[in-house]
Amino acid sequence: MNFVAMDFETASGKRYSACSLALTIVRNGQIADEFYTLINPHTDFFWRNIQIHGIHERDVLNAPDFPAVWQHVKQFFTPDKLVIAHNNRFDNSVLKNTLEHYQLEVPAYQTLDTVTSSRRLIPGLANYKLNTVCDALNIDLHHHHNALDDAQACANILLYQSQHFTPQQIQPFIKMVG
Repeated sequence: MNFVAMDFETASGKRYSACSLALTIVRNGQIADEFYTLINPHTDFFWRNIQIHGIHERDVLNAPDFPAVWQHVKQFFTPDKLVIAHNNRFDNSVLKNTLEHYQLEVPAYQTLDTVTSSRRLIPGLANYKLNTVCDALNIDLHHHHNALDDAQACANILLYQSQHFTPQQIQPFIKMVG
């Protein structure tokens, strides 16, 4: 199985305020590469977001802005690529809104939400938050709301599901966006 797990953190409730991005690249069922960067969103940080992820305005002062980051990662967002996220509505909307904010083209790509697939394939959990699913599957989640740790955990959830369920059971969760 080949896919990319993505996770964004935002500076505020504004969906174009991406302040960090992580990608975990899976090739042939193995984590093959990772990408992580802070992003300068050129917007104010909200205290609640800082409380969640620990990224402060001062941390991103010398970080690249999103258009510079996009040049490094856009090759992962094509119609033939699968990009997953845990609660992909959030991450897909951050990507879309950030691209639109910078007047960059929004790509089409395949996506899968591991919250949705976990609800269907692993019933009976108290909730389907990332840390709960990871605990149930014995997946290490070192620092929840660190984009790289979250992307790695999300990748491991789909790897678990691909090992325990058939492609026919996973395929219905894949949708096209963009």
